[in-house]
Amino acid sequence: MYVASTVVQIVLIAATLVFALMAAGMKDILFAALSLGGMAVCLGGIYWTLYAPYVGLFQVLIYGGAVVVLFVSVIMFVRSDANE
Repeated sequence: MYVASTVVQIVLIAATLVFALMAAGMKDILFAALSLGGMAVCLGGIYWTLYAPYVGLFQVLIYGGAVVVLFVSVIMFVRSDANE
């Protein structure tokens, strides 16, 4: 039980670090925003495995959902004006 939980935590931590580095290093801002969403979802999974399900749920709903959708919609709106 504890070994499986530890392995899941290590995988989620590694995925969070990869998504964070991708969000900071991407040249395309749309992919950076999507990487930020992936990082938020992985961080919510880490909170869930640390027995804080409410924090994990709000992390995924607020940051993984609302904030990233706001970022992506603003990026798409600005890009459509730049192309014309």
